[in-house]
Amino acid sequence: MLVTQEELKAKIKRSLETRQPLKVKLGVDPSAPDIHLGHVVVMRKLREFQELGHDIYFVIGDFTGMIGDPSGRSRTRRQLSREEVEANARTYHEQATLILDPD
Repeated sequence: MLVTQEELKAKIKRSLETRQPLKVKLGVDPSAPDIHLGHVVVMRKLREFQELGHDIYFVIGDFTGMIGDPSGRSRTRRQLSREEVEANARTYHEQATLILDPD
């Protein structure tokens, strides 16, 4: 779910007033062996939220990784086997935990 800048400001304000942590999610498809710079930029921001006490969720979409989800693209991605997706997901997890606190 995407939120507008104004909605985000309101959520942050409410979180500060109620001392309830935000829930922030990043979903990625393991369509390549390694995460890319675009992922890292967002993960650094997630880490900042994490350090402020908010709950973050890093979701690896194995099914969409297999079917080659074309969202926002002019052509479909190559379909990957279950084994390729699982290997990519393991690598994504290893790389993400270099930035995000898994606990």
